[in-house]
Amino acid sequence: MHLAATLKGWARVAATVALVSLIAACGGGGGSSNDSSSNASSGGNSLPASPSATPVAATAGNTAPITVGPGVANVINIPTVSVTVCVPGTTTCQTIGNVQVDTGSYGLRIVSSILSVNLPTVVAPTATGKQLVECTNFADGFSWGSVRTATVKIGGETAASVPVQVLGDVSFAVPSGCASGAEENTAAAIGANGILGIGVAPVDCGTTCASATTFAQFSNYYACSGTSCTTTQVPTTSQVANPVTGFTDNNGVIVEMPAVSNTGSASATGTLVFGINTATNNRLAASQTFTTDGFGDLNNSSFNGSQQVAFFDSGSNAYFFSDSSLPLCGSNFSGFYCPSSGQTLTVNLAGVTGSGTASLGVLSAATLFSNGNNFAFNDLAGQIGTGGSVDIGLPFFYGRYMYFGIDQTTQGGPAPFVAF
Repeated sequence: MHLAATLKGWARVAATVALVSLIAACGGGGGSSNDSSSNASSGGNSLPASPSATPVAATAGNTAPITVGPGVANVINIPTVSVTVCVPGTTTCQTIGNVQVDTGSYGLRIVSSILSVNLPTVVAPTATGKQLVECTNFADGFSWGSVRTATVKIGGETAASVPVQVLGDVSFAVPSGCASGAEENTAAAIGANGILGIGVAPVDCGTTCASATTFAQFSNYYACSGTSCTTTQVPTTSQVANPVTGFTDNNGVIVEMPAVSNTGSASATGTLVFGINTATNNRLAASQTFTTDGFGDLNNSSFNGSQQVAFFDSGSNAYFFSDSSLPLCGSNFSGFYCPSSGQTLTVNLAGVTGSGTASLGVLSAATLFSNGNNFAFNDLAGQIGTGGSVDIGLPFFYGRYMYFGIDQTTQGGPAPFVAF
């Protein structure tokens, strides 16, 4: 359940906490290499040393530039890329900018008001003649939209006929029990024109939605016709898919972000690299590697003396955890932490295999937000609301190479992993 703090416009007085990664995809993944460090000197004397890896140039076919900046909705710490979608088998295409890079979810989701090409809809596989629609759950709301098929192109990589979700494009009434909270189908609500879920899972639901014994209770897919929608069983081949699995370099991704100032930077430009150990520019060179569960979670981790589920999530634009020793900000930045000086917190990481540590730097959100021109922050943290998990969001990615190995166990291949 990956949270992200959003400060929607610097004119807004209060910060809000909202989810941009799928609850159904309750996990993340990550890694980073080239971790040469320099001592932190600005913004407090108790912050961890800042890693200083430099992203590779986004010139090869298996790369795409990542941009953090004002974006489409003035939301902080939103990494975005451009994605081209085409009607399968045709040259009818549209390039969509400002699509969020989210290692905590799986599959491409596009805001319907942005989409100008007519992608073919998917018929519910086990309900003849009915349209397949998905209810995508977030912590503070949900999105409701059809499943469609697109050829997806990013950089020089292409995945043909991939199931994607279009948000807010159907008139079917939202089924009761689908989700709670506000319906979030716009760029303003999401903070981007879409979400590119490139975490460790190949599809967004897996066997839970594909199994005849579990779909009725747990599936987030619906077969819709007329005025009614019913929960439906969906094989993995028809589920919204991580498009990376259809690329030539298809076994994982590397999110490479530059270092930023401890007091924030106006913008940041990184590189999204497809494949791990498939080319000269994507060799695995990590100091810590962890095998994860199918969602990218490190379930045996600990924080502040208690067992926690830890995950690395570029879709969370702050660190999120529960720590009663850190003071929360006032109402102006509700939900964020505002310690009087810089803090270093340690998460003890443990996956299915592999153990290590991650040092999280925390500086007062009030201090960071005092410059309304900055959108990239490496030491912003907020309260997760409930204990039991540590969301290691985009701040950790700066100055690192973060590796996410896609689960290939169903094909007899490697288990999912994260590394940095």
